[in-house]
Amino acid sequence: MIDTPTNESGAVRSGSPSHWSGCALPRMRREAHFGDRIVRCFTPRARGFHEIFAAAVAAHGDREALVCGDERYSWRALDERVARVAGGLAERGIGAGDRVALFVGNRAEFVVALFAIQRLGAIAVPIGTREQRDGLSWILGHCGAKALFHDAELAERLPPRGERERLVVRVSCGGPAEGAEPFAALEAAAALRTAAERAEEDAAVLLYTSGTTGRPKGAVLTHLNIVHSIVHFVACMRLTHEDRSLLAVPASHVTGLIANIGTLAGCGGALVIMPAFRAADFLALAARERITHTLMVPAMYNLALLQPDFGAHDLSRWRVGGYGGAPMPVATIDALAERLPQLVLMNAYGATETCSPTTMMPAGRTREHADSVGVALPCAEVVVVDDDGRELPAAGVGELWISGPTVVRGYWEDDAATAREFTAGWWHSGDLGSVDAEGYVRVFDRKKDMLNRGGYKIFSVEVENCIAAMPGVVEAAVVGRPCPVLGERVHAFVGTEDRALDAEAVRAWCAERLADYKVPETVTITREPLPRNANGKLLKRVLREAIAGQ
Repeated sequence: MIDTPTNESGAVRSGSPSHWSGCALPRMRREAHFGDRIVRCFTPRARGFHEIFAAAVAAHGDREALVCGDERYSWRALDERVARVAGGLAERGIGAGDRVALFVGNRAEFVVALFAIQRLGAIAVPIGTREQRDGLSWILGHCGAKALFHDAELAERLPPRGERERLVVRVSCGGPAEGAEPFAALEAAAALRTAAERAEEDAAVLLYTSGTTGRPKGAVLTHLNIVHSIVHFVACMRLTHEDRSLLAVPASHVTGLIANIGTLAGCGGALVIMPAFRAADFLALAARERITHTLMVPAMYNLALLQPDFGAHDLSRWRVGGYGGAPMPVATIDALAERLPQLVLMNAYGATETCSPTTMMPAGRTREHADSVGVALPCAEVVVVDDDGRELPAAGVGELWISGPTVVRGYWEDDAATAREFTAGWWHSGDLGSVDAEGYVRVFDRKKDMLNRGGYKIFSVEVENCIAAMPGVVEAAVVGRPCPVLGERVHAFVGTEDRALDAEAVRAWCAERLADYKVPETVTITREPLPRNANGKLLKRVLREAIAGQ
């Protein structure tokens, strides 16, 4: 019997630890945090992000920690680089509370700098390398960055010198850049062995959200948030120091930062870094490095399956396949089960504001609940509310509100946005979804993305998942085409590498599986990736603009 918490109205809260009874979890208790929140927390636990790193060094010093191209580091060797970079930053005046931006791609220097910043008690500000000059300038100014690490090839995107006056330190990675010190210059300093004292509720990382409309907001990830997220990943995915994870998503995104880098420190395993995802390179690297763990988006799994030499790679050690962004099509689940029977797929749903995971699919339940993003993790709670903030009964559709120790305390220097998007510690996700009687969470759409075709409500994600299950489809996005009669009509953008796939085939596929009013009336077939912002989130605004005048 599953113990799912309910209230007097019959509403279900996805948040019962009993779903995870088979995992090695610490004890839990209720605690007060961030002033007005009472949340379920693990105890005992690490007191900060750097403490997790230090524990891995102490317990697994001689084991491999990091692989990036030809570079290989044990935990002890990685700690030595971290100590010297921390010492170099300290010599240049960087200390506790200072913001240090990381405009750096997937490379070893990102990981070294991240943990050096934590050792100083400073605040890391990762910025996606797809960010352009205007956005970068705004983020650097808004957070008051005192130091900046950047890839040498990205130097031309830096704001003009007059807008960089606050930057005391500028460091170039991967080559020389005018006006910047080379990364190696920091490592010439005396090693800093002692970590600064920081409280659990102090900021460790600022992650700027997507900014699909208006300026991005800086979510404040505290040490409390990060520690609980890492413990959730390690325990619920049953990771150990024997695991080897392939970082194939951007390190600057919450998934790469927490689910890969932080989690592998949490279990003392090894992190293997890909500079950028290419399906053929991914398969070769995963086989060569004996990868056991990944966390990617469904399209990346689809691209891997489409490789003609998929079966030529020994992927027998790959045992945990985490994914997020959308439920994975059943066809993909079945194809992976056939090709890699040992691989356990686990959907994980979260956001920057939840420090990555909120729900996860318990091992072995993915096929059975393919339309779900899993159940709430042990310390998390998810409720479904109507437009007036009233909790809905089981299976009712409304906005998902999320609570727990992984929910960020708010947005950096933005009290208005914090007040608007949080209620007594519950974050308003903006996602429409439901929680069933067993606690399984379903996400149907963004509130703002739901289509209204002549009074019929259409969840774009339902149509997208239908199209994504079609052979040859890599990714799909559905938006509303303005219509003076019906309000909106359904338009689909379909990314594919199959040159035989056309619009009529997509419409016929959907007509066999969806109600007639949900079938796309128009379809755009593209061989190019769909537009995404610096954090990798699909830009539906751009897609709507592309069809607005048609």
